[in-house]
Amino acid sequence: MIKYILSNKIFIFMLFIVNLFGTIYGYIWYLPQLSITPDIFLIFVPDSPTASLFFTIFLLFFLFGRNVPYVEALGLVTLVKYGTWAVVMNLLTLIIDGSLSAAGYMLMFSHAGMAIQAVLYAPFYKIKMRHLVVAGIWTLHNDVIDYVFEMMPIYSSLTQYMERIGYFTFWLSIACLMLAYGLTVRKHNKLS
Repeated sequence: MIKYILSNKIFIFMLFIVNLFGTIYGYIWYLPQLSITPDIFLIFVPDSPTASLFFTIFLLFFLFGRNVPYVEALGLVTLVKYGTWAVVMNLLTLIIDGSLSAAGYMLMFSHAGMAIQAVLYAPFYKIKMRHLVVAGIWTLHNDVIDYVFEMMPIYSSLTQYMERIGYFTFWLSIACLMLAYGLTVRKHNKLS
């Protein structure tokens, strides 16, 4: 039943529209940070909207019955990573500040949805090891840009914890790569 819904063209189109507008909103949300970001790092700063963009591209191709495995790998790994990351960072903000804005709760809800949708579509991906390697390079390189070059998303109350957040984020990246491997490459190898 779920597989039928996920492969329904009307559902895919609606999900595409939601992700497209969410991606656009995400880039707009990052505009203040992008305005102070050196040009060389611009592509790496808006983590969540770029992850959402990968998935939106996947949905567009999937709508027409085509697969784009490099984009699928990037979408799966980064959506789960940044979806989880945003939920954890907003929960941490709630713990530290004692409250969270309505926007914070909206970010938690929307980012949890990002991660879930990426996992739900795993049976449809055509990801092989080479695609996952590229996604791994992109993802771990992005961690270096965020936490070595200090281009991470700005959460003012969490700034004092950046080293710990960077360490957490590195291992979150590894966990997301392992999850993607298990959901795609390993599963396909078992079926072959």
